[in-house]
Amino acid sequence: MAKTGTVKEHKIYSEALQEEMDLLVYLPHNYSPLYKYTVLIAQDGKDYFQLGRMPRLLDQLNEEEKIENLIFVGVPYKSVKDRYDKYHPGGSQHDAYIRFIARELVPFIDEEYPTYNIGIGRALIGDSLAGTISFQTALKYPNTFGRVIMQSPLVNEDVLDNARAFKDVQLINFYHIIGNQETAVKTTNGSEADFLTPNRELHEVMEEKQYSVFYNEFDGDHSWKYWQPDLSRVMEKMFKKTSY
Repeated sequence: MAKTGTVKEHKIYSEALQEEMDLLVYLPHNYSPLYKYTVLIAQDGKDYFQLGRMPRLLDQLNEEEKIENLIFVGVPYKSVKDRYDKYHPGGSQHDAYIRFIARELVPFIDEEYPTYNIGIGRALIGDSLAGTISFQTALKYPNTFGRVIMQSPLVNEDVLDNARAFKDVQLINFYHIIGNQETAVKTTNGSEADFLTPNRELHEVMEEKQYSVFYNEFDGDHSWKYWQPDLSRVMEKMFKKTSY
């Protein structure tokens, strides 16, 4: 039985968003302020704790000493509308949320915990729209975030334009998956959208511009049934124990 890490709850007031934000922070069982830690920040944070079962996975990987020292931070959304407003490229709080993550959350975590104050020491992860906002945030702050994991992100012209315009491709390592059955995904407004085709287009852009990216199309649809098992590979490929 793997030793269990601890989960702490924090609240941080965001000037960018003009509201109080909740945080969930997982610390490994052997956490010590004498060591430095990589920080993995999840949008859809509560979902990654519950549906993704990240604490259990991290407990196991820490016990087996397969991953680097890592703190996992979840940023929960408050409602479906709140999620859309903050995560969607056309959302009313999209730009403000990006500022919150980069300019407020990162300094808060760096002050509270012993972290690496370099881009490669910080990562973003998200599923669906949470993957979209993770991608958008890293492209705007490539010196702050050196790793990005996107599980079935929403990709539209805004995302593709940003990917084409991005210059510092050598600064960030990407992990990008999409399901081959994600051709009629139900969206929050009740309509259906093809996620697969634009994700393939995004990958073509990233390949053409020589992004550092692991890309895979899994046999499945737009759900945690596929994203949760994939997290083991995420950790192996993106956080395997090495030294800086």
